Amino acid sequence: MLEIVKLLSYLLRMSRHISFSHWTIAAALATGLISGIGLTGLLAIISSLLVGRPNVEHPLYAFAALCVVVPTSRLISQSLFNSLATRVLFETRLQSCRKILAAPLRSLEEIGPHRLLATLTDDITSLTTAFTQIPLLCLHVGVVVACLAYMGWLSWRMLLIILGIMAVGLFTYNLSMGVARKYLTLLREETDKMFAQFRSLIHGAKELKLHRRRREAFVASELIPTGDAIRRFTFLGNNIFVASAVWGNLLFFIAIGILLFGFSTTSFVDARVMSGFTLFLLYILTPLEAVFQILPNLGRAAAAVRKLDRLGIDLTSRSVEASPEAADPVASWRQLELSRVQYVYGGDAAADHFGIGPLSLTFHAGDIVFITGGNGSGKSTLAKVLTGLYVPDAGEIQLDGQPVTNENRESYRQLFATVFADFYLFQNLMGLDGDRLDAAARDYLVRLQLDGKVKVENGVLSTIDLSQGQRKRLALLTAYMEQRPVYLFDEWAADQDPQFKAVFYFELLPELKARGRTVFVISHDDQYYALADRLIKMKDGQVEWDQRPAGTERAGV
Repeated sequence: MLEIVKLLSYLLRMSRHISFSHWTIAAALATGLISGIGLTGLLAIISSLLVGRPNVEHPLYAFAALCVVVPTSRLISQSLFNSLATRVLFETRLQSCRKILAAPLRSLEEIGPHRLLATLTDDITSLTTAFTQIPLLCLHVGVVVACLAYMGWLSWRMLLIILGIMAVGLFTYNLSMGVARKYLTLLREETDKMFAQFRSLIHGAKELKLHRRRREAFVASELIPTGDAIRRFTFLGNNIFVASAVWGNLLFFIAIGILLFGFSTTSFVDARVMSGFTLFLLYILTPLEAVFQILPNLGRAAAAVRKLDRLGIDLTSRSVEASPEAADPVASWRQLELSRVQYVYGGDAAADHFGIGPLSLTFHAGDIVFITGGNGSGKSTLAKVLTGLYVPDAGEIQLDGQPVTNENRESYRQLFATVFADFYLFQNLMGLDGDRLDAAARDYLVRLQLDGKVKVENGVLSTIDLSQGQRKRLALLTAYMEQRPVYLFDEWAADQDPQFKAVFYFELLPELKARGRTVFVISHDDQYYALADRLIKMKDGQVEWDQRPAGTERAGV
């Protein structure tokens, strides 16, 4: 019952914005119960006719009426619940996606893509299965309640005995469910690990194929233990449900045995009561078995709700920024200043964690700034802090003298068009407007020497299945189309051939500068450093030196 209450509570909570949702749920539950009660009514009429003692005045009319009421009420219950549940599931997915988009980037990195993916897929699937079965559960509960009521009408004394036996069954069932819920929770945690391993399997397929021992170790130390744990927890959890169902069946047969052998000779139980109780106890087994089969799905769904709530609270607690919808883009700027900015992975500067800073840097609109340094020197971290993706742990970023805060950080980010080293390429040119979108994209495809491989139609690229260097050119196309005041390229030229690398440095960057754009370039191509207005070298999270072409230096820390 706890699973049902939790799911209904979640359904009510997620459907607050839907008109008359509470009444819809009540109507769906009520019609489901009516369908179950109607089924019991049909059985009662049949039972009374078999013993020649009809329990209603016009059994034919009652039978015909129930034949209409039972399927109609079941259809109404299922339709109402499906209508509301599908809207709630849509809202759940949408709300989860919005929370992910609103959460700081570092928080998403710490949570991990496997956990986010498992929540958006496995948890939602569990909820979908459970919600579609709740109307059927209501029908079976209605049958059980109506059967018990009819048996009470036949003999309240015998009903008390049956209720006592059912109380024992319910108590033992709840005990077993506590154990089952523990295994279902462990199963859900292992599912997170499985998604992470599947991600490694897919993205690391080349490396695994080329290294037999690594492949064997991956299977032996990752896939097999996790798969075995999932198998074990699934087996134990499901077997507990099966054992509970078998125990419930045994109790009912014990109840029938008590009736047949314990009360068949007593004076207060006649043949009609005995046959009625026996028939209804046998009939009630089927809906009870159906309930026991549904409960595991409800248990998984309840575990999914806990995961969704935990993820929602986690993301909400980490999200300290204003809503993206409330942000206004920055039209122009003159000066960008980092004042003793510090960022440490893990958020604890006193601990032995890598980070950058404190850094004090001032950038001016229209400059081309190269950022260089060895691997792990802090270049990409500086880029994410600079673009507002990472929130500084200390210090302040100011744009034209105005501090960048949680209230305006989303607006500040709209300054930047970026191509990071770990960029993601969308096939659809989403978020870009204009009557000449396709024409402008085709012009850039020609300039980037991709027009022979990629076409664009209605803002959709014909393919993104290209080499890494060509994919980076498509990412550059998207950045160009955004027409932002500031561009940031993180190791963009690393995958380009010498010819196009020269095009990037000698043609594309000067063109952006001529259009008044500011460009940050993270690069190891020292032969092109002379093209920069400014060159910053990072080392161990600090600015080692900060130079202009004329050779004058400015302090960077």
